[in-house]
Amino acid sequence: MQINIFKLSFLAFLVFLGSCKSTKQLDKVIPQTEPATIASSFAPKVEADVSYLADDKLEGRETGTKGEALAAEYISGRFIQMGLKGLFDGDEPYYQYFKKTIRSNPHADEPNPNDPVVRGKNVVAYMDKGAAQTVIIGAHYDHLGYGKEGSLYTGPPAIHNGADDNASGVAAMLALAEYFKDIPMKNNLLFVAFSGEEKGLWGSNFFVDNSPLELADINFMVNMDMVGRLNDERQLAIYGTGTSPVWNDLLHGVRSPVFKFTLNESGLGPSDHSCFYLEDIPVLHFFTGQHEDYHRPTDDTHKINFKGLKEIIKFISIIVMNADESGKLKFTKTKDETQSVPKWKVTLGVIPDYLYDGKGMRIDGVREGKTAFVAGLKKGDIVRKMGDLQIVDMMTYMKALSAFEPGETITITIIREGDMMMEKEVTFQ
Repeated sequence: MQINIFKLSFLAFLVFLGSCKSTKQLDKVIPQTEPATIASSFAPKVEADVSYLADDKLEGRETGTKGEALAAEYISGRFIQMGLKGLFDGDEPYYQYFKKTIRSNPHADEPNPNDPVVRGKNVVAYMDKGAAQTVIIGAHYDHLGYGKEGSLYTGPPAIHNGADDNASGVAAMLALAEYFKDIPMKNNLLFVAFSGEEKGLWGSNFFVDNSPLELADINFMVNMDMVGRLNDERQLAIYGTGTSPVWNDLLHGVRSPVFKFTLNESGLGPSDHSCFYLEDIPVLHFFTGQHEDYHRPTDDTHKINFKGLKEIIKFISIIVMNADESGKLKFTKTKDETQSVPKWKVTLGVIPDYLYDGKGMRIDGVREGKTAFVAGLKKGDIVRKMGDLQIVDMMTYMKALSAFEPGETITITIIREGDMMMEKEVTFQ
């Protein structure tokens, strides 16, 4: 992904994720409203929502395509079933349309009139609780279509269904709308399914520039992007925890369900919450981690951990309800970790395990034909040393990469299968 609003590269995001601080469960517990019936109220619909959005007939939901239109129609239909209202004038009150010109020459002062224009739409529904402030709960619903742009798949064109990325987040957003429609709140709620996220946050960027609400009246924003693959260790990554002083106490105060948190304070990252953070709005972004099916045709419904997804939805509902009791949240700026990202000319060709909190960099996937694959590295290997450089975390891994050149051969020290230390000779491509 690329974030055009602040030029954060995908590889820089790897550092951003890798610099997260893992925390143990804290003993501090704050009072909470326990939505005991939430799971039973939305459970069947969560699976149905993911299944529909990740069906082949939507052809990967790429922005500007028929598949995106079908997904938007489905999401707005679900809002209508719940009795939620749209905010826009005309015959399509749930749709916020935007367009983006794909410039053939990005360095030209003026676009070429023959450049193609992509048209997409956000799907928006409002829940009026009679309050002065509004909470935004969002998730992007677009994906990569047939994978012509942004795919990590090297085969012929194929439908990228994006069950985890991000049918899972949309299903969570719809489940929260279903639940909160009957709950008294001190904040209004605005539910937004963004399009164009995979293209560079087009939809969320357009939304904040053309918000149907006064930005000053937005209390906070919750973003769910890839929340469908909770692992056996129950690791849940949450970003934006430094964007308001209340977040840490609220997150650690939830008694049940319990997760192993990976927390990052920064409000920036390659998903839609970043656009709100840049408008001085507190944010939280929920994420269950990278996997080998990311941006590949294999990200399908049968791989979703629906039990885990429903527990995450319950957890988020508790956070929203407890934050609802906190009044207008104070916003705080956070350090932009991406400013210290080193430059490099080589990569190993691996997917790091972003939720790993031990010493070194654990590999979550190896890309066929790339440097690590040729050297015999495998999923689960923990890189501890590259040449003479010690690897203790993602940042030291990325800094080490910046020291090497294409064609250079080094020795990498890894730990395999728990305790077996091995050395591998690696030649960077």
